[in-house]
Amino acid sequence: MILISHRGNINGPIPEAENKPEYINDAIHLGYEVEIDIWMIEGVLLLGHDEPQYGITLDWLNKRKDKLWIHCKNIEAIEFFNSLLETYNYFWHQEDTVVLTSKNFIWAYPGKQPIKHSIAVMPEIFNDNLDSCIGICSDYIQNYK
Repeated sequence: MILISHRGNINGPIPEAENKPEYINDAIHLGYEVEIDIWMIEGVLLLGHDEPQYGITLDWLNKRKDKLWIHCKNIEAIEFFNSLLETYNYFWHQEDTVVLTSKNFIWAYPGKQPIKHSIAVMPEIFNDNLDSCIGICSDYIQNYK
């Protein structure tokens, strides 16, 4: 089972810490993969959910790319990742039932399980059936160990 921390959260949401580079590092250090929200504004990469907040470099991403699930928050971000030769795992979605990530993972919106070979996002919201999924992304990812 792939265990993915949602924005760095491990045991419940902490909005003031979400998407901060140090918070993401902490989740990775604990052995989790991490879904991050990323923007590209005037050539600068920024982390943040509702708005771009924390500047990062491509070097920062490269050092963690095998542990990151990159939610592109604007068109510029998805165009940027699509143009790179490096293989990042990125995607764009709003409230779609499912989307495919750039590495062909099925990223499923909360409440849509069971979907075979998918990543269940926030399954605790609707008490989703996890029998068919291959991964979970949650604010409470510690509970799924």
